[in-house]
Amino acid sequence: MALSVVDLYRDILPKTNCSDCGFLTCLAFAGMVVSEKYPMNKCPHLDQSIIDKVQKELDGQYADGKWLKRDMAQDALRWAKEKSSSMEIEELPDRIGGKLIHHNGYQALELPYFTDSVLITKDHLVKKEGVELSRWEQVFILNHIAQGGRSFPTGTWKGLIEFPNTVSKIKSMVEHVEKPLIETFRGRVDKLMSAAESIGGSDMTGKFDSADFAVMFKPFPKVPVMLLFWDEEERDGFGAEVKLLFDETIIEHLDIESIMFLSERIKQLLCKD
Repeated sequence: MALSVVDLYRDILPKTNCSDCGFLTCLAFAGMVVSEKYPMNKCPHLDQSIIDKVQKELDGQYADGKWLKRDMAQDALRWAKEKSSSMEIEELPDRIGGKLIHHNGYQALELPYFTDSVLITKDHLVKKEGVELSRWEQVFILNHIAQGGRSFPTGTWKGLIEFPNTVSKIKSMVEHVEKPLIETFRGRVDKLMSAAESIGGSDMTGKFDSADFAVMFKPFPKVPVMLLFWDEEERDGFGAEVKLLFDETIIEHLDIESIMFLSERIKQLLCKD
């Protein structure tokens, strides 16, 4: 029978709350053992025979995934791989851009990604120089593949709020993208220009007369993103402001969660966090 946190605490642990295991209470220790596979032998007050018996039960429920804390990134990556599993490598250049090459004996797509490139095969996804991508970046790229878009950008720019089903994401955009950018670059437009250039941004200020600085990024060939920045020093008492704009075709290429990931990734690259 599977051991819950309560079972482990009530029936096995000494309930002394001595903290010798590294946690403040025996209940906290039990939670880590059950949900995150924390070693039972970290409790120094249990006989080895008890540890061995309990560990056998725990190993069984670990194998079944019962009560384990979910690895959200791994779950998302598994789902993204399933969504994109029907892709045919030779069809991708017409859909999302890039070019076909031969890599280690396999056909691969070399897809521009910011100032770098990624290599995509049927079973693998790495940066061009062989460096592994984070799991969330892999999810992002696989979602781009799975979305199925083909359209080229039209040059019609829209804010996030103008796309369907984005109302719940506006607060996150403000808190996790716009505010950090403002805090980092307020009164430092020159620093923003330099940071934008370092990740492949193209100065578009002349096309947006109202903004103090405008820059366009091309994370993928068919997915441009525009950043507009107004510095408070130029706004007669108004605070600094940042807005990200997206080509109207972006929802053909990325789902809303991927658009949010892309926005935060641009913020991370600019702020170096």
